[in-house]
Amino acid sequence: MIDKFYDTPESAVADIHDGATVLISGFGGAGMPTELIHALIAQGASDLTVVSNNAGNHETGLAALVKAGRVRKVICSFPKASHSWVFDELYRQGRIELECVPQGTIAERLRAAGAGLGGFYTPTAYGTELARGKETRMIGGRGHVFEEPLHGDFALVKADLADRWGNLTYNKSARNFGPVMCMAAKTAIVQVRAKVALGELSPESVVTPGIFVQRVTQVANAAFSS
Repeated sequence: MIDKFYDTPESAVADIHDGATVLISGFGGAGMPTELIHALIAQGASDLTVVSNNAGNHETGLAALVKAGRVRKVICSFPKASHSWVFDELYRQGRIELECVPQGTIAERLRAAGAGLGGFYTPTAYGTELARGKETRMIGGRGHVFEEPLHGDFALVKADLADRWGNLTYNKSARNFGPVMCMAAKTAIVQVRAKVALGELSPESVVTPGIFVQRVTQVANAAFSS
């Protein structure tokens, strides 16, 4: 019998290794798998490359992982905000690396990884510092930059409901990067608000099919309700 549920967040992240590339869902606090991240902090993996929309908020979730010194590099779209002081301080001290990627580009790089594509051309960032060292070409009279797929060893994702096969639904905007990150990672680890019986989720409402999910854990009283 297939049952992808793990008893605790700690057991779900137990084999994340040093040097792993970890995709972390969330748009600010919406959809951030805070409990999985805190379990990863307790687990102790270090030298991580983290792919996320931003570089952490306040001192919880991703910001806590960064503050703990576990992250070597962040690949994100919005590293600087009024509440991202943890990353900002470490970056100014030269203690963490940054690769800044436009938001649409980071989403498409993840999608390309999940779809098995070798990359794509986009006009975004052409002629800017973000295109330095990348292949460029003219298409239809407009400059384009070649972007490579963005794969992950693991993805930490927050969803709303899941059945034991790992089929997922999301809560409104908390969906954000979760679906493409599940597809782009070798091992997708998902925390959900509730487990439902197999067959209870309508096929029409399933956003991420279980084929893209390897592990699920239930966190009924999550730090963020979204």
